[in-house]
Amino acid sequence: MLINFKRPSPAGPCQFIIAGLGNPGREYQGTRHNAGFLALDRLGEKQGAQIKRIRFKGLTGDCLLAGQAVLLLKPGTYMNLSGQSVLEAMQFYKVPPERTLILFDDINLPPGKLRVRRKGSDGGHNGMKNIIYLAGSDQFPRIKIGVGQKPHPQYSLADWVLSRFTPSENKELDPALDQACQAAELIVQGKIDQAMNQFN
Repeated sequence: MLINFKRPSPAGPCQFIIAGLGNPGREYQGTRHNAGFLALDRLGEKQGAQIKRIRFKGLTGDCLLAGQAVLLLKPGTYMNLSGQSVLEAMQFYKVPPERTLILFDDINLPPGKLRVRRKGSDGGHNGMKNIIYLAGSDQFPRIKIGVGQKPHPQYSLADWVLSRFTPSENKELDPALDQACQAAELIVQGKIDQAMNQFN
């Protein structure tokens, strides 16, 4: 007899969406701009969810997190058009911005640091900018994942966010991805204040 150790999949409709932002394609794997993908992959691993079903212009997986049916979403639209994928999933499941958590990179935080926010502006992040613009709302909870500042002011921002983490930065990033998963679980439980106090 085969024993299936996979975690239970949600039986009911999606109650919460967690989207990790990044760029699809092998050439972008492990870049700073893909910190959101890295965090979502880590969450999928912890929950036994495979994020590989093609839906909503991206890759999706389903899991039960804190007793809620959650859709894990990696937009495949490239960063600047992230909102196309996120909004399609929101509209399909009728999930409001307040129950759509966004994970993304932040150059204003050093690698290994997180910042949890209940809502707010895009902060200059193009993926977040597109989501807010298409949704017509800035009420998205979010977890910003530090990727470090440009080495000097003249350094191209595009080149910087598309560069890869150094081995020492990866050591800082690894525990932060676990912390992002813990923060996400608290947010799904409605405990965003606790997440902010614990991880900011």
